[in-house]
Amino acid sequence: MKYEWRKEEKEQYLPKKQPMELNIPAQKFYTISGKGDPNKEPFAEDTAALYAMSYGIRMMHKNGPVPDGFFEYTVYPLEGIWTLEVEDIRPDGSFEKADLIYKLMIRQPEFVTKEIALANIDKVSQKKPNSSNSKILFEELTDGRSLQMLHIGPYDDEHMTFDVMKKYCEENGLVRRTMAHKEIYLSDPRKSDPEKMKTVLRYFLK
Repeated sequence: MKYEWRKEEKEQYLPKKQPMELNIPAQKFYTISGKGDPNKEPFAEDTAALYAMSYGIRMMHKNGPVPDGFFEYTVYPLEGIWTLEVEDIRPDGSFEKADLIYKLMIRQPEFVTKEIALANIDKVSQKKPNSSNSKILFEELTDGRSLQMLHIGPYDDEHMTFDVMKKYCEENGLVRRTMAHKEIYLSDPRKSDPEKMKTVLRYFLK
């Protein structure tokens, strides 16, 4: 049977509409870093490159030797860590989207080794040229102790969910270890009603 992260890892990927604390262990990712408005073309190219690499891994059993430990699975969702330089934040807390700094990523199954990941980057880059391919990295990352909550609605309304998370931190004595936050995109914005889009929002805690 195909491994479905939506069914097997509900706590991590399908939280409720209320803050919840959890601990995220080390996981493997293809990542790409950049800066700028997520509505612009460079961001779209970075995202396309990540998905191309991830589907290259998913389908490699049909196009070459089957890696040890390979199993059928659903490709994990796109994730992004977002932050800003302090000087880019206005006194009222607002900012320009062009100043956003991001690190996008898609998680990879445990059977993916560094050797497999790098060979896949070379292979996919030959088949699907993209200027962003050269920026792709394979990394093991650990979110560790975290607070997360499900946001339903447009990305521009995320501040309302962040307000709930901020209040929860204040009431429970929780301190963020960085002002960067993670978003996990459960909906395809190209196909979804903005009012029904689902996004996991995550703080990293000390």
